[in-house]
Amino acid sequence: MICISVTPESRTLAPADLLNASRQCDLIELCLDHFLKEPNVAELIRSIEKPVLVSCRRPKDGGHWQGTEEQRITLLRSAIVAEPAYIELDLDIAPGIPRFGNTKRVIAYTSLNRPLSRIDDVFEKCYQAKADIVKVTWPTENLDAAWPLLAAVTQKRELPVVGQGMGHSGITFSLLGKRFQSPWIYAALEKGMEAFEHQPSINELKEDFSWDDIDSRTQFFGIVSGGRCDAVTARTLNAAFRSMDRNIRCLPIIPGDLKRLPRMLATLKINALICDPLNPGGLNEMTTASGEANSSSGYADLLMQKGDRWTATSTIMDSIDRVGQQAGGSPDWTGRGSVLICGHGSLAKHLAAEFLRRGAAVSLASPSDNAASAAAKSVGARQASWASVYDLRIDTIAVAAEEVQCGSGRGQLNPGIIRERMTMVDLSGYPGDSRFAEESRARGARLISGSDVFQMQMRLQFRKLTGRDLPV
Repeated sequence: MICISVTPESRTLAPADLLNASRQCDLIELCLDHFLKEPNVAELIRSIEKPVLVSCRRPKDGGHWQGTEEQRITLLRSAIVAEPAYIELDLDIAPGIPRFGNTKRVIAYTSLNRPLSRIDDVFEKCYQAKADIVKVTWPTENLDAAWPLLAAVTQKRELPVVGQGMGHSGITFSLLGKRFQSPWIYAALEKGMEAFEHQPSINELKEDFSWDDIDSRTQFFGIVSGGRCDAVTARTLNAAFRSMDRNIRCLPIIPGDLKRLPRMLATLKINALICDPLNPGGLNEMTTASGEANSSSGYADLLMQKGDRWTATSTIMDSIDRVGQQAGGSPDWTGRGSVLICGHGSLAKHLAAEFLRRGAAVSLASPSDNAASAAAKSVGARQASWASVYDLRIDTIAVAAEEVQCGSGRGQLNPGIIRERMTMVDLSGYPGDSRFAEESRARGARLISGSDVFQMQMRLQFRKLTGRDLPV
């Protein structure tokens, strides 16, 4: 089941939120801690046909309750009398609130500071507090943090368990929870109506990550999170797998300790990862780098498991090259003339190394001259100070960092540097386009846009992963 958390502040507008949620879920969580004035819980429950879970969380449990603890307990007691399908009770207050009617008790344990180490003790206390379902909540900033919560939810226990991951990996936990058949998964009705920060919305789960398609037999394919292309990459690949009638779907992953990551991926039966080009990099630490990935830059955008080893591969330069040829460039355009790389991260270093390897004269610059100097030295390129880039003779500019902005302000790259017939590789807006793309078109430069590179890269990566062409 999917449970949409509804967080109304107004008693007048609450019925509309409940009605909208009821059309998209199996269970509705009515969060009383957001109301500015005490609501009529019985009336709200009667307004919809879907079952309702009532909760009222304190700030220390991730909620917004501003009253006294005595007032909160009184509100929960009166809510039970309205006989919702479920009532959420914190473990510390549950023993003092008796069972009433047919309402099932969700006994909740929350640890916002750190993952719980002795989970069995919590389950024993929840059992003694007459739980029908145990709910465990803790931070899930990355896969390491989410791992104990996943273990708690997926193990067979006497009592059913639901988990709520709070943090950037919350959506990862939700998708895995569906695969491992958790009683329900939490989602927000829409952006801006989250019960807690980073709670995934129902549209994210369904449209971006195909939540409805996931079952116990689904094989996951990893997308290393942290960039803005996660959703569009997932939508693209999920649509492709669906057209092939393959039960494979995308799972966003924020790695923690890279030494532990291969073991976790093996447990989840994930044998390939796509990485956002603008991701900071560093995943080469868990691989035996192939000739297609640059070890000096730490860059890799596709990792594949072969036997018991992971191999890092780069598809970004090949994608740029092919898009450039489609835009009218010669087959050897990447090895000609002088190239300015803007940025100092792993992507910028990788592109500098690739243009150098193909024979171009490469300069690397960044708003931080010290960072640019270190980056240029690591790949054997020439460093240009940020103030001097306008004096260089340039045939190709590659903007390889989202922090490099188009403009005339301090630290920005003035679009006046773009000239007619120059080649502009704009990855700052990847997987879309930025203002650099607009300026390049207006000034007559040959544009290799982030959106075109993204589409080409999806095609190349899909071919490497499946041996088949990506469906149009």
